[in-house]
Amino acid sequence: MQKYGELMRMLLEKRGIIDSAQAEIFLNPDYKRDFYDPFLMRDMEKACVRLYEAIENKEKIIIYADYDCDGIPGAVILQDLFKKINFTNYEVYIPQRNSEGYGLNLDAIKQFADNGVKLLITIDLGITAVAEVAQAEVGGIDVIITDHHIPHKTLPRACAILNPKVDEYPEKMLCGAGVIFKLAQGFVHKYGKHFGIKDGSEKWMLDMAGLATLSDMVPLMGENRAIAYFGMKVLKKSPRPGLQKLLAKMKIEQKYLSSDDIGFMVTPRLNAASRMDDPMRAYELLSTADEAEADMLADHLSKINDERKTVVAGIMREINKKLEIYKHKEVIVIGNPKWRVGILGLVAGKISDKYQKPVFVWGKDENDCIKGSCRSDGSVSVVELMTLTSESFIDFGGHELAGGFAVHNEKIHFLEEALSVSYSKVKREKLERKIVYDIKSDLSAVNIKNCREIERLAPFGLGNPKPVFLFPNVKIEKIKKFGKNGSEEHLEIIFSDASKTKVKAISFFSNNDSFNMPLMEGKMVNLLATFDLSRFRGKEELRLRIVDII
Repeated sequence: MQKYGELMRMLLEKRGIIDSAQAEIFLNPDYKRDFYDPFLMRDMEKACVRLYEAIENKEKIIIYADYDCDGIPGAVILQDLFKKINFTNYEVYIPQRNSEGYGLNLDAIKQFADNGVKLLITIDLGITAVAEVAQAEVGGIDVIITDHHIPHKTLPRACAILNPKVDEYPEKMLCGAGVIFKLAQGFVHKYGKHFGIKDGSEKWMLDMAGLATLSDMVPLMGENRAIAYFGMKVLKKSPRPGLQKLLAKMKIEQKYLSSDDIGFMVTPRLNAASRMDDPMRAYELLSTADEAEADMLADHLSKINDERKTVVAGIMREINKKLEIYKHKEVIVIGNPKWRVGILGLVAGKISDKYQKPVFVWGKDENDCIKGSCRSDGSVSVVELMTLTSESFIDFGGHELAGGFAVHNEKIHFLEEALSVSYSKVKREKLERKIVYDIKSDLSAVNIKNCREIERLAPFGLGNPKPVFLFPNVKIEKIKKFGKNGSEEHLEIIFSDASKTKVKAISFFSNNDSFNMPLMEGKMVNLLATFDLSRFRGKEELRLRIVDII
């Protein structure tokens, strides 16, 4: 470890990396070394063979993808594979979030059968779809499930299931697009020569796998880190017109694209398609080769994302008036038949973050069915919680920290009580919230050399967060508000320390009351922050991104 500077050694040790071999693997991912053999997935051979048969026989294939920024990039990966081998007899189907909801749809499957579909490939869904896969079988449709969600006790009778959570594949935490990327990787390796494409040509699909891996909040360790790392490299060079137009609308220079840009800027716009409109618009943006269409779609997604912000803000204002009564409850259940189902995950996340409780938020979809989203504060798995309360739900699923559900109309008013009873049985001890930071330093540490060192740890995300610095006893020199069109919704603060070093720090969507204490110029505080290298309008500026002020 001696070849690394003090800062890098400290940051690596914080990540459990204590020797040079581990450091080399982490800092310098390698495609051959860090990507597992796709055939370690139990049904990979079956899936590749069945896909090959369908292509050779020119069978009609449906790509059935989830409507979020995991399933949609996954659909683009499979489309890219089909384009490489000149296969055209396929359609992409993405269910409507607000009318069809998550997962396979029985009516859609019946329609596929009527239209002569012979193979259906799911992306980011299907692992709990026992009845739907059975219906496909009745209609003469084989199903290849690619998913990463937690299965129920009974698995669907699909011809192949690719899901690291149901077999011995070493990387258990792949996202949905990560799983379909493994299928593309396996297919190219097995049949690439037959179709005249080189082994490894799937690497250019890593932009979509990387985008989804960063968007879906899976831990960026092991193979996921490699996918995100190489995904970012491809994203910075990607020739996709839709991606280029979207970045241009946001004034992001493609070659400087960061994981922060993905999480805060790109993903919300892609997800806005299903929340506010039609998820196909996001798929079309990422898959189109037409410059004019790409420009139109980038404009559209930016517009509806602004609308989404307005709607969420309105719901939060309504909720905040009522939430005082929920302070002492262990599980928060709140809803309104008028709330748009597609945005309730965002709302649940905001409430859970604020009150540090499991939160279930519901509305009604276009079919007058009660549906919603839930988020955990870490004290319980929401899937486990819903499983224990399964009699209250028509359907449910998700991850440990996030999920979706549908509820019987007559049971919605008793849901909070039922979940609270279940919660008392499965809750975990919550760790006391502590001040968490990586490095304690003065403001002189904020320099470009250290920034470059930190950037070597990228891409950042779950499991590999941006390093947090504690700057104790710094003075608030100046507070300024700024924002688009004079909105003043963001904060810019100048801090100084005993050595008179001054540093600019920003906090988006914040005001003087957003922290544990009111902010005043001249006040001495402790600052928690990450490094932030802004390249807005081509101008490079090193600043801090505020995590907390205490």
